[in-house]
Amino acid sequence: MGNTILKMNNITKSFYGVKALKGVSLELEKGEVHALLGENGAGKSTLMKCLAGIYSVDGGTMEFEGKEIHLSNPMDSMQYGISVIHQELALAEQLTVADNMYMGQELSNRLGFIDNRKMNKSCEEILKSLDVDFNIYTRVFSLSTAQKQMLEIAKAVSRNVKILVMDEPTAAVSSKEVDRIFQLVRDLKGRGVTIVYISHRMDEIFEIADRITVLRDGANAGTAETGSIGREDLVRMMVGYSLDQYYAKSKRNIGDTILTVQNLTRKDGRVRGAGFSLRKVEIVGLAGLVGSGRTELIETLFGLAPYTEGQIVLYGQEVKFQTPEQALKHGICLVPEDRKTEGLILQNHVRFNLSIGVLDQFIGWKWLGVNQQLEMEIADTYIDKLSIKIASQIQQVIHLSGGNQQKIVVGKWLAASKDILILDEPTRGIDVWAKAEIYALMEELTEQGKSIIMVSSELPEVINMSDRIYIMRDGEIRKTFEDSSQFDQEEILSYMIGLK
Repeated sequence: MGNTILKMNNITKSFYGVKALKGVSLELEKGEVHALLGENGAGKSTLMKCLAGIYSVDGGTMEFEGKEIHLSNPMDSMQYGISVIHQELALAEQLTVADNMYMGQELSNRLGFIDNRKMNKSCEEILKSLDVDFNIYTRVFSLSTAQKQMLEIAKAVSRNVKILVMDEPTAAVSSKEVDRIFQLVRDLKGRGVTIVYISHRMDEIFEIADRITVLRDGANAGTAETGSIGREDLVRMMVGYSLDQYYAKSKRNIGDTILTVQNLTRKDGRVRGAGFSLRKVEIVGLAGLVGSGRTELIETLFGLAPYTEGQIVLYGQEVKFQTPEQALKHGICLVPEDRKTEGLILQNHVRFNLSIGVLDQFIGWKWLGVNQQLEMEIADTYIDKLSIKIASQIQQVIHLSGGNQQKIVVGKWLAASKDILILDEPTRGIDVWAKAEIYALMEELTEQGKSIIMVSSELPEVINMSDRIYIMRDGEIRKTFEDSSQFDQEEILSYMIGLK
C-alpha cells in the first residue's frame, strides 16, 4: 500500500433538505481491501453512489490517480475503472451469462456488427481466469445468489476495473459460498484492484479487510488498520458510545399455548411432519441452515403454500389457512425475509406503507372518500412508537435505510393489531445498532401481549432472544430446546449441520 488511487474530500449530499453526507472524506490505496462500516443511514451507500456517478455531489472534490475528476453519471465512473456491485443485483435474469457480461459494451467485428463469437470466447476466458465454472450459456435466473455475485465481479473485470465496490455481497449466501467470494476478492487484490467492502458482518471485515473506515450520521467517525482495532472500538465508533446492553431479552411471564402445529407436511415435500407450539408472549426461534425448511414452514402456516397432512390449532380451534388473508383475519402476520419485494411498496411513501393494512379505517369515511387526517395520525403513531427516522411521511420508502424499512414492515402489522408476528430474518442486512433497536422492539411487543415466531440464520440472536428453539434440517424439526438457560451454541449447531 502507500499508493493512493482515490481521494474523496469533504463530500456533501442532501435529500429533501436532510444532509445525508456532511463533509465525508475517504482515501483508498491501490490493491487494498477497504471496509466501509456504519449503521444504516450512516451514509455508506450514498457515498458509494456518489463515487459511482449515480448521485451528483453537492460539495467537495474527488481525485483519481492524482487528478481531480467530476462524475455526473455512471458512464463517467466506468471510464475511470470504477464499478459498483449493489446489494440488489442488477442482472437481466432471462438472458445468458455471456449476454449479461457484455450488456452495454457489446463487442463488434470489423463491419460494426455485434460479434457474439468474440464475446462468448472472451467471457469464457474471463470466467476461467477467475476460476468460475458455470456455463456462459446458462440463463442468469438459474444461478445461485453467490454465482450472480461472481458474475457481477466478472463483469467488472471485463471492464478493466480499478476500484470495485461490493455492497453486502454475502448477505444471502452460505458460508461455503462466502469462502468462494472471498477468494475472488483476494485474487482481484493480487491483480492490484482496490476493493471497497461494505458489510455489517464483523467476522468478514476482520478476515478480508486491510483498513476500515467508519461513518456515523453522515460524517467520518474514524479510519484504522484492521489489525490495530477491536470489535468493541468499532461498535463505539459506529454508534457514538459503547453498547452496554445489546440483546433486550428479559424474564417474561409466558402464558398458555395459543398455537400448535402438528405433523405438517407441505404439498411440495419441502416440509415433512413438522410440529411446534407457541405460547402467549413467547418468542420461539426457528433455527437451521439455509434450505433447511424454516421459511417453507412459516409460509405454509401463513397460507402461502398448501399442505397435505397435519393440523394447525389456534386458540383451541383447528384452522386451515389457504390464503394469507385468512391468516391475517385470525391475527397472524408475516414480516418476510425479503422486505423490499414482499414487505414494502418501495416507490410509495412512508404513510402509505404504514397504513395499507388498515385501509378500511379511513377509506370510505362517511362516504366522502379518504380521511387523510386519520391516515396521517395512524402513520404518526407508529413513526413515533418505532422511532422511524424520516424526513416526512411522504418520503419514498426506497430512500430509507434497511433498518427503517424493516420497522415500517413491522409497524404496518402493529397498526393492524395482529397478536402473532412471524419474523423471517428480522435483522438481515441491517447494522449493529438497528439490530439492537429491533431486539428492543421485539421485547416491547411481548410486553404488550404479542407472541413471536422468529426465523433466523444468526445463532447469537436466536439464542439470546428466544424462550425456546426448534432446529430444522431437511424439512423436518430435528430437536427442541426448551430451557433458555441451557442453550448451548455448539450443541445447537451440531443439530443444524447433522452431527447429532
